[in-house]
Amino acid sequence: MSTPDFTLARDAFGKLVFTGTDGVAHVGAVPVRAFPIAAPDEGLSLIGPQGHELAWVPRLSALPAAQRELIEAELALREFTPVIERIREVSTFSVPSTWTVDTDRGPTHFVLKSEDDIRRLGNGRLLIAASQGLSLSVRDMGALDKHSRKLLERFL
Repeated sequence: MSTPDFTLARDAFGKLVFTGTDGVAHVGAVPVRAFPIAAPDEGLSLIGPQGHELAWVPRLSALPAAQRELIEAELALREFTPVIERIREVSTFSVPSTWTVDTDRGPTHFVLKSEDDIRRLGNGRLLIAASQGLSLSVRDMGALDKHSRKLLERFL
């Protein structure tokens, strides 16, 4: 693992501070994934407060643990995509339908307006766009319980 040519820290107000090899501190740096859904570990840009790229990180997992944890914490604040762990109930097998699910953030209900709102991402992963503007994901369709898979397959 190579050492990056920058440091990251948080200031007293909780903002991410990027310091490059030139020694200039950029308060309010923002990490942005190049491919947040298809390849979340690959390609990340650190953007300065003026909107310019400060650094490119080819692979997040290659960073030292302390820097990776700071970036992941910042990304978690910006990227809110609950993961569906179980589908409890679907109101009807036609759309629109109301889904009752358990997520990694707790139970919730959402309305699926169209079957086209379920996108296959490959490797059993799905992204579901709820009518309320919320996106939910299924990390591995095969890992869901039998009842959940059966309900989901009716819409795929």
